[in-house]
Amino acid sequence: MQWKGRRASRNVEDQRGRSGGGGLMVGGGLGVGGIVIVIIVMLLGGNPSDLLNGSGSTSTQQTQTQSAANYQGTAEEEELADFVSVVLADTEDVWGRIFQENGMTYRNPTLVLFTGSVQSACGTASSAVGPFYCPGDEKLYIDLSFYDELKQHFNAPGDFAMAYVVAHEVGHHVQNLLGTSGKVDRLRQTLSKTEYNKYSVKLELQADYYAGVWAHYEQGQNLLEQGDLDEALTAASAVGDDSIQLQSQGYVVPDSFTHGTSEQRKSWFYKGFESGTIQGGDTFGGSL
Repeated sequence: MQWKGRRASRNVEDQRGRSGGGGLMVGGGLGVGGIVIVIIVMLLGGNPSDLLNGSGSTSTQQTQTQSAANYQGTAEEEELADFVSVVLADTEDVWGRIFQENGMTYRNPTLVLFTGSVQSACGTASSAVGPFYCPGDEKLYIDLSFYDELKQHFNAPGDFAMAYVVAHEVGHHVQNLLGTSGKVDRLRQTLSKTEYNKYSVKLELQADYYAGVWAHYEQGQNLLEQGDLDEALTAASAVGDDSIQLQSQGYVVPDSFTHGTSEQRKSWFYKGFESGTIQGGDTFGGSL
C-alpha cells in the first residue's frame, strides 16, 4: 500500500508505555499459543463486553495524538504506528464521503495505541484480546504487537493485512453509528447462546464487508500495490472460526462460531471490495 508521505489521522491516542490500571485482565499471563490465538480471534473486532468488565461512560471526543512519556518503540514499531494512522485517515475520508452521500454525518472514531493493557469504556483489557472496538467511547484499541501475531501465528504477513484489521474495526464503528450493533446486542437478552452466535457471525461478516468497501476506494485511488488484496484475503481467511478451531483443537464446532468461517470472511470482504457501496452489506438478510 502506498502510504508514506500521506495524511495521517489526528484522531490517535498514543498510550504505549502506560499502565492500563486495575480491573479484569483478559488473557493476562498466558503464553503465546493456541489459547491466546483463540482469545485473539474471538475478540478480533468483536464487542468486548462479554469478557471485559464494566460498561462505563460514553465519550466521542476527538483528540490529537498523545505520546506516553519516555516510551520509545523500535524503528519498525514507529513506522507501523505511522502506517495505521494513515490507514485511519483514509477510512475517515472514505466513510465521511459515503455517509454524506447517504444523507448522514460520520463521526470519526479515535484509535488508541497501547502496550500490555489498556482501560476503555468497556473495561480493562490486556493485549491478549487482540484489537477491539468499544462502542461506549467510540474508540479502536490496538497493540501494535498484533502485527507480529499476524505474521507468526496466523501466517498473514504484509502491511495490508494490518490495514484490513484497522478497517474491520472501523467497520464496527460504522455499525455503531448506524445502530446495527446496538440491535444485535439487545438480542443477547432474548436468544440462546447458540442463536445469538449466529447474529454475532453476521455482525462480524458485515464488518468484513465494510473493510472491503474501504479497500475498494483505496484501489480507486491507485493506492494498492501488487499483492495487497491477497494479503487482506489471507488475513480474513486466517481468522476464520473454522481455521482457528482446527489449529487450536483439531476439530470445529459450528454452533460456537462467532465470526464466520474462513471462506465467509474472505467472501464478504471481497463483496465489499467489488461493490464499494454501503447498501450491499446486509449480511442479516433483513432479519434485524
